[in-house]
Amino acid sequence: MVAAGIHVVPPMPPADLVELAREAEGIGYRYFFIADEGFEVDVYACLALIAARTSTIRLGVMTNGYTRHPAVTAAAVATINEISDGRAIITMLAGGSMVLSPMGIQRKRPFRVVSESIQVMRLLWTGKQVTWSGSIFSLDAAQLGVGPQEIPIWMACRGPMMLDLAGRSADGLILTVKPDLDGAIQLAGASAASIGRASPSMTYLGRICYQPQMLADQRRTLPFVIMDSPPRVLGSLGFDNDQVSLVKEAAATNQPELIAHLIDDDLLRRYQVAGTPAECADQLATLSTAHDLDHVLVDVLSPDLGENLRLINETYPITTGAAGAATGDQR
Repeated sequence: MVAAGIHVVPPMPPADLVELAREAEGIGYRYFFIADEGFEVDVYACLALIAARTSTIRLGVMTNGYTRHPAVTAAAVATINEISDGRAIITMLAGGSMVLSPMGIQRKRPFRVVSESIQVMRLLWTGKQVTWSGSIFSLDAAQLGVGPQEIPIWMACRGPMMLDLAGRSADGLILTVKPDLDGAIQLAGASAASIGRASPSMTYLGRICYQPQMLADQRRTLPFVIMDSPPRVLGSLGFDNDQVSLVKEAAATNQPELIAHLIDDDLLRRYQVAGTPAECADQLATLSTAHDLDHVLVDVLSPDLGENLRLINETYPITTGAAGAATGDQR
């Protein structure tokens, strides 16, 4: 059975995030990730509050190397690791349009930004004084005050260069496009094998749409995801050459409305797990077996605490297979 977790994009107050994390831990979820979205509540302040009110659930942040210097990130995550008695995880992303565009930040040289961010954090987590120079970041006699840290670094990515980096250096890999799982895992696995290391752990992250309205809600955010997707991913979703060109234009001009008409029900169902609870459980079980997944993370996106509490309670048996097992003989 895969380990279940939740991924929160936090349009909610800190107290609600703490209650959500405590409920998730009580249900049996193993991971609680918060997206570092820039304009919402501060992710590290909230993780510190959660660390003090939980005891077993792993606490993670999904962040990038553009909005925070990786040395600052290294110190923040190390602090969470100390407060939580070693439960911290960090996931590095290249940075998406929804986060960077409002800040006027261009996503230049994402491979170098992510790879050097990982190097900076690991160097600082040795606890030693570090002088180091990369092409983007540098350290001059830098040393963390919290001492040595053992903190897993995961990556969430889709492009071939990033997947190569994940295979070579990440502890875990988060993937979000259902039809592209095989292609992405093969790229990362081949890179890991080429240097004689084990492949990173594999995680599927998505909104498990077990109600029709949940699938409809995804229409608002999927254009941003599509704009940030490489050609291989667009191909796995069935895009033709004209549609790929339109996606490139939307990305270059930051106009998601140009591709809104492409987000139909068929695309939504191809992109993610959707159906009845039993159908979703069966899809996840098939994905987990076919791709040897270690974890499934469920998107939690609502600003309403009650809705989120209901979601994580209803989704847990789906992610762990209980919903499919309970109803499998009736379908």
